[in-house]
Amino acid sequence: MAEPVSPARRTRKATAPSRRRTRPPTLEFERLWWERGAECVVGIDEVGRGSWAGPLTVGVAVLPADRRINGVRDSKMLSEARREALFDRVADWCRGWAVGHAWPRECDELGMSAAQRLAASRALDSLGLAVDAVLLDGKWDFVGHENTTMLVKGDARCLSIATASILAKVSRDRMMREAAANHPGYDFEYNKGYPCPKHQLALLGYGPTAIHRRSWSFCDDLPWPHQRYVRPDPQLSLFA
Repeated sequence: MAEPVSPARRTRKATAPSRRRTRPPTLEFERLWWERGAECVVGIDEVGRGSWAGPLTVGVAVLPADRRINGVRDSKMLSEARREALFDRVADWCRGWAVGHAWPRECDELGMSAAQRLAASRALDSLGLAVDAVLLDGKWDFVGHENTTMLVKGDARCLSIATASILAKVSRDRMMREAAANHPGYDFEYNKGYPCPKHQLALLGYGPTAIHRRSWSFCDDLPWPHQRYVRPDPQLSLFA
């Protein structure tokens, strides 16, 4: 006969997952720069790099040192409804914030790395603040500021990056929901331009729209010829 489980043991097992709950992002990295005298510390994150349609969007956020709000997490950890509910509160809380976009044609013509740098430049220009330091999600510096800290999984660890991720994600999602009305059948209001079965079927049936990135390899699988955009090789132009 199996040994009876005591109520205490059942309680411990039931509560174990809550003790392993992910630690929320903090101001640890912002404080390191504030202590060095930096006044404007910007968290930066991008969304939409892997999307087949719509813009690549970069969000930037500057947080106050003396006020906090609850519930800010990496945007990927939040439901769409929760991100929307947080958006206005987060925007009002920031000392400054902005988003910048690289449009689908720019993604095709420039390539994704250059497009990401362009979107970041537009976001920082729109911010209108003199930036002292940058906190950047990931391993690649697509900003080029002299005081940049790159943080792997920064959107889960750093509060200003998590804030930037919410602002960028909600801003881009709203644009894709508006685009859905002009491009019925692609489910942009649900997939936001990322590949999913219905989106892929719509491409096979209708072909790419004006907001698809035609340099991506998915165009090779479509039944119409010459759909894929191929960037000119800059080396070849030297000999033209």
